[in-house]
Amino acid sequence: MNKNAKELNLIVKNENPIVYSMLSKKGREIFFPKNGIIAQSAEAKDSDINASIGIAFNDDNSPLILDIISKKLKLKNKNAFTYAPSYGKPQLRKKWKEMILKKNPSLFDNISLPVVTSGLTHGHSIFKYLFIEDEIIIPDPFWGNYNLIFTNGQSTKIKKFPLFSDGFNITDLEKMLNSDGEKKVLLFNFPNNPTGYTPTTKEVEMIVEVIKNSAKNGKKIVVICDDAYFGLVYEKGIYQESIFSKLANIHKNVLAVKVDGVTKEDYAWGFRIGFITFGTKDGNEKLYSALADKAAGVVRKSISSACHLSQTFLLDAFEDPNYEKEKNENYKILKNRYKMVKKVLAKYDNKYFDPLPFNSGYFMCLKLKGVDAEKVRQKLLKKYNTGVIAIDDKLRIAFSSAPLSKIEKLFENIYLTCKEEMK
Repeated sequence: MNKNAKELNLIVKNENPIVYSMLSKKGREIFFPKNGIIAQSAEAKDSDINASIGIAFNDDNSPLILDIISKKLKLKNKNAFTYAPSYGKPQLRKKWKEMILKKNPSLFDNISLPVVTSGLTHGHSIFKYLFIEDEIIIPDPFWGNYNLIFTNGQSTKIKKFPLFSDGFNITDLEKMLNSDGEKKVLLFNFPNNPTGYTPTTKEVEMIVEVIKNSAKNGKKIVVICDDAYFGLVYEKGIYQESIFSKLANIHKNVLAVKVDGVTKEDYAWGFRIGFITFGTKDGNEKLYSALADKAAGVVRKSISSACHLSQTFLLDAFEDPNYEKEKNENYKILKNRYKMVKKVLAKYDNKYFDPLPFNSGYFMCLKLKGVDAEKVRQKLLKKYNTGVIAIDDKLRIAFSSAPLSKIEKLFENIYLTCKEEMK
């Protein structure tokens, strides 16, 4: 094992032996190369003659770039064309942590400085590398890309349990956590993709209590909180914060990991910027720094660093006085579409489908009755010029992308197609 990895493992083990036991074999072996090219280049950055880093510079030490690209930007070239650190732009990491704490007021300021990822998918891949070996528990239905991230070409298995049972399925969650095996890895995605469901405040309290009791009974639990759609909650009584805020400090046997980003939350899908943040009871700077080093090591070995240009744009946006106002305007657009979906669905007799519970996010699902979802999808596309997603016996409808004026027609087309397929 590399000397740097051994040093990080020693820090994690000394500061929190339980978190050390949660690391996968790969997680223990990964490190950020403190004495490698990146570190040596950082030491040489202020040198009179700097022949260390793999960037081309003009004689005046400005980046050697193409004018046909740079003229489209109003940024300083060094904030766009040069490499960002593998950990992410320092100012952006600090700003995102401030924003997490502001958006989750019940969260103790006992979390790590986020590490920047290339979108949430990359954040999940980092989590997989650091913590997962055998299995991960995920409520079903879930985002299909989890299969690619966690199982494809891997030995990991997804252990599913139904998301719903008269609300959130507390009973099966408890069974999963208390099944054989000391270490449990659990994933929550709220608002959920594909259903658009977020637990109520009461349900969140019950979820946290189940996890806490399992931890008290000796289970070592790593919980990843996929907060891709954070903040998009449309009903009263639904939990407004990330469940990460409840889990980051509940018990020494629980490590909470928040994977979030700007993709949906800040309407910047193609920027591909996400974050991974750690929180555990009695966590400290040494522990969190070591975990960040390991996360940055995975970034370095996979993509080197996330896009510097995107990070710069976002940092400027977060500090703009109009940021909250514009974000709220977009939220209102999505909420109005959500309310229209609810209104339209109330007109139908549920003869051909049942809507699954939904209250947030981008999506909702219809569970079809007696008709094949893929056949319905195909006919919607060919006959009614309407696109939806088929998942097993369900249709996922992204009201986030459907104009308000066409939502009633959207569901009329679905109803007519189901009726035709039942003949």
